[in-house]
Amino acid sequence: MTNPPSGCPMHAAPSAGEAIVAQEKAQLDFSNTMSYGDYLQIDTILSAQKPLSPAHDEMLFIVQHQTSELWMKLMLHELQAAVRHIAQDDLPPAFKMLARVSKIMEQLVHAWDVLATMTPPEYSAMRPYLGQSSGFQSFQYRCIEFAMGNKNAAMLKPHAHAPERLALVQAAYEAPSLYDEALRLMARRGLPVPASHTERDWSQPYAASKEVEAAWLQVYRKPEAHWDLYQLGEELTDLEDAFRLWRFRHVTTVERIIGFKRGTGGTGGVSYLRKMLDVVLFPEIWSLRTEL
Repeated sequence: MTNPPSGCPMHAAPSAGEAIVAQEKAQLDFSNTMSYGDYLQIDTILSAQKPLSPAHDEMLFIVQHQTSELWMKLMLHELQAAVRHIAQDDLPPAFKMLARVSKIMEQLVHAWDVLATMTPPEYSAMRPYLGQSSGFQSFQYRCIEFAMGNKNAAMLKPHAHAPERLALVQAAYEAPSLYDEALRLMARRGLPVPASHTERDWSQPYAASKEVEAAWLQVYRKPEAHWDLYQLGEELTDLEDAFRLWRFRHVTTVERIIGFKRGTGGTGGVSYLRKMLDVVLFPEIWSLRTEL
């Protein structure tokens, strides 16, 4: 075998993978155009994980909660749009948005499976570095709860130190919830929803009503006459069903990792989360089933 002439580099034949890329004419030069990483601001996202402890497992804890916040951002985007569409009597887009929110909640339920791989000693190694920070203080989660109707003035206080966040939570607290707008829509359609539930202080917790249940029963007993409202009722059922699963999986994961220790945010931890399991967001949607 003769050597190549001096100054002539030996070029290896392109690999099968390189040949495929060439055949597909894939874009490879991004010096003058936007790349995937540029569009998604990947450098910013991947530089946001800053562990405070020497514990290996803190990275899991941070990524778990940051990705949950991203999903919650999308959830709020969809919920707020769904509420606007229901207020405008435009139900088909709202159905798609509510179905998407339910799917996001399913994603968040499965995310707890990853965090559950953290054992109690692994969490204890990093817990002192968390201070009093806690998911209890998530302003996006609070906006989701308020949008779903679980209004509680005390939950504004953890955000008082951050005016921009407080303004967002306050707006969600004072606005009609998803269920409020559903009931207002039913009243506009001529169903006997009492004025006490269509014209009220939206910042107050929702109170179940026999009159509201009776209005929903009209829809469920004659779905062919109220098909889109019947579908709305079932979308709300799916949504609360998914939300209950999300809450339940949260409780079991916390108990698995810290037992009955108090939470870093000052609550009783598991005891607080178990009380939240009893909160019913759309009560008449559930109680009417006994009457059918």
